[in-house]
Amino acid sequence: MKSRRPWVVGVSGASGTPYAAAVLRGLLDAGESVDLVVSRASRLTLLDETGIAFRDAHWREDLAAWLARGADGKPDAFALSGALDDVRYWAAGDLAAGPSSGSYPAKGMLVVPASTAAVAGVALGLSKDLLQRVASVTLKERRPLVVAVRETPLNGQTLKHMVALDEAGAVVLPASPAFYAGATHIQDLVDFVAGRVLDAAGVPHRLYRRWEGELGRGSASQRTEGGSRS
Repeated sequence: MKSRRPWVVGVSGASGTPYAAAVLRGLLDAGESVDLVVSRASRLTLLDETGIAFRDAHWREDLAAWLARGADGKPDAFALSGALDDVRYWAAGDLAAGPSSGSYPAKGMLVVPASTAAVAGVALGLSKDLLQRVASVTLKERRPLVVAVRETPLNGQTLKHMVALDEAGAVVLPASPAFYAGATHIQDLVDFVAGRVLDAAGVPHRLYRRWEGELGRGSASQRTEGGSRS
């Protein structure tokens, strides 16, 4: 029997819950197992950005509603069809959870979006909740850690924390959408960032059109595909 080795996805309180949803869908579409940690602060952001109240006792149905929602707020933009079968949820306050130990067989961790508080906590090794603890374990075990920072502007202290994470081996990935892929919809911009997170983790996906050295393809895509999404 094949042993389960999930990616741990940590969702912090920064604005950008559509980024997390797109990354989760990308992992599940690639056939990856997922362990999910949703911070307490991120529940407020999720409620504000989507209207979804994420509850420990009903996490599966709340997650399904979240992942089905498009970045434009449409509630049934994506079909899941049993994709949550290999998702495991851990409460943010559960410091005895499986991923809190280095012996837990995880592939690595993706923190998306990452608030400046989460960046500081991981850089300083505070481990004040499960998200920070798992990130610290990921670094000490030399597993991939991708931190998708979502904040602007950045002050000097946060920049120092980001440098510290880079020096510790993490990939610091600001949530900065690009426009060369011919985005025609807000979901395209969200998917670009999610795709770059998956690229950093080495997970295959088809979330955005890759650069191939040919100028003008983005504008051509807009002319041919514009209006395809409502």
